[in-house]
Amino acid sequence: MGFRTKQVHEGVTPDPTTGAILTPIHQSTTFVQESVDTYMGKGYSYSRAGNPTVRAFEQKLTALEGGVDTTAYGSGMAATVAVFLALLEAGDHIVVADVVYGGTYRFADQFLSKLGVDVTFVDASETEAVANATKDNTKLVFTESPANPTLKVTDIAAVSEICKANGVIHVTDNTFLTPYFQRPFELGVDVIVHSTTKFLDGHNATLGGAVVVNNKELQEKIAFARISAGLVMSPMVAWLTLQGTKTLSVRMDAQSANAMAVAEFLQTHSKVDYVNYPGLANHPQHDLSSKQASGYGAMVCFEVKGGVETGKRLMDNIELWTLAENLGSVESLITHPVTMTHAAVPRDERIAAGITDGLVRLSVGLEDAEDLIAALDAALGHA
Repeated sequence: MGFRTKQVHEGVTPDPTTGAILTPIHQSTTFVQESVDTYMGKGYSYSRAGNPTVRAFEQKLTALEGGVDTTAYGSGMAATVAVFLALLEAGDHIVVADVVYGGTYRFADQFLSKLGVDVTFVDASETEAVANATKDNTKLVFTESPANPTLKVTDIAAVSEICKANGVIHVTDNTFLTPYFQRPFELGVDVIVHSTTKFLDGHNATLGGAVVVNNKELQEKIAFARISAGLVMSPMVAWLTLQGTKTLSVRMDAQSANAMAVAEFLQTHSKVDYVNYPGLANHPQHDLSSKQASGYGAMVCFEVKGGVETGKRLMDNIELWTLAENLGSVESLITHPVTMTHAAVPRDERIAAGITDGLVRLSVGLEDAEDLIAALDAALGHA
């Protein structure tokens, strides 16, 4: 089946009892067993270990990513933490891209050291830097492409080759482009992480995360970490995300087209210092992005001339665009990463990675592009 068919039909079947076309919300803590000898005969016992509604979403995402299996979580960070807990132990070393979601950076920087894990942050867009950072005890390389919030692009296939040559697991965050635009398993990745809160949900309705793997051994380790730490997705969240995922491709196409229009407008504005959007021909990794992805996504970042104060005036006074931390929703959002999503990253490291004090991040929604551009133009004029 094609992607659009899978996103509608995979993982879900009409309810056998009533014929309901939507997967029921199995809002139950426990599941009655017919006898001791047939324990787990129907596949479920307690919702921390597994739930039918959550399982339907896991099966859908597995099909969309082309993986072996999926585990779903209470948030994107819970998904990332489960991967770290499952695959690392004291004495291990990992390599992490210098630009990743702020929560990922915070956990790797401040918590993994408590567990005896050594962490090296590198510019993953420089493939040689990843190779040079790899040690004998390196167990995992964590990338994110395009990166949050600078939209720096990593050569996923090249990093995967380095990992395979060194017996290292390659984990990548595919939240920004989703399986509709980017296919990490086809580029050699071992584990894919998602914040399902973002584009998979698409409606600012849930917090959730997922980990998709390409072999059963990894699935067993990560699923064990999830049940042990209790990092589970709720049935209601799974049900809502199932509905959002059914329109993923339509939303991604429309939001990506809007993002291109917004980026092209900003690129010509006299009050904008620079714009980053992989779809622009002058983006440093435009050719790489075009090669490894089928679309450029709905995220745009830029810096307004006049520095931080001008940027704050822009964000505090803009209409139509909502000042908020999330991304990937049908509503267009504007974010100041330094004070919001990446506040935990030390300033010197932020600046070195391109997360400047005046950086503005846009998550472009489904509104008319002309209205979004007019609102930006008016706000830039006042700023």
